[in-house]
Amino acid sequence: MASAVAVIGRAEALSIKLRQKVRVGDRVLVGAGRYLQSGRGEEQRFRFETALTCDTETFEITEVCDGMFCWIHQRNSDVPPTLHRIDVRRVRGRLAELKAPDPDDTAPYLGGLQRCLWSLRQWFRFGTAVPADLDGTPVWITEGRWHPDWLSGVMPKLAEAARRPGGITAAELPDGMPWGVRMWIGRSDLVLRRIEWLAIPGARPVAASEPEPIAVLDLVECRFAGPFDASAFFYQPASQGLVDITDNYVKALGLMRQ
Repeated sequence: MASAVAVIGRAEALSIKLRQKVRVGDRVLVGAGRYLQSGRGEEQRFRFETALTCDTETFEITEVCDGMFCWIHQRNSDVPPTLHRIDVRRVRGRLAELKAPDPDDTAPYLGGLQRCLWSLRQWFRFGTAVPADLDGTPVWITEGRWHPDWLSGVMPKLAEAARRPGGITAAELPDGMPWGVRMWIGRSDLVLRRIEWLAIPGARPVAASEPEPIAVLDLVECRFAGPFDASAFFYQPASQGLVDITDNYVKALGLMRQ
């Protein structure tokens, strides 16, 4: 898992197409998107965009880091869209104060695919890796379960259960909250191919039920090549509705597990 995260973080140029499927109650949302990344350290830029649809509803998110700011735009169906901005230089300064190994490596703290993967490493403990096959590609499958400290922070009432032998059961978590995560990683190149979030869908009690994928993210056509059109990492927002969240974001910032 750590190696798969490092492969993406150290890429000079990276292009990935994304396919998604999410189950919410009795509804299934499907979508697609892309992730672009260019440069390393202070020069790294990224663009993450995806859209999920269900019937007449659409849920979109776009995250762009141009080196100076990270822009986060969300549009959820008929709800007014939101646009947030984070000052990258101040995040870099805070990481230096926290004595991060590489304060210029800000992407895991800002957004995009790297933040998703670093957060999963933070929240879940991964065990053994099992060889398998995914559409003809040899892969490792590794599953993660909630880290007791993080689960306790999210749901204090489950703190005691989280620390007992065997940990929490899927049935003890609220509907829609993942119990575990499953990663599919290429055996030959350690490139991430799929992420599955596991839970028991539906109302409780369901003690005898087995967790199943409630969300799947497929990473296809992974290309470690460039250069990219610089406009991909340029974001020109309308001033209306813009909220700079840097102050609160920096105050809450803590180091990710290395």
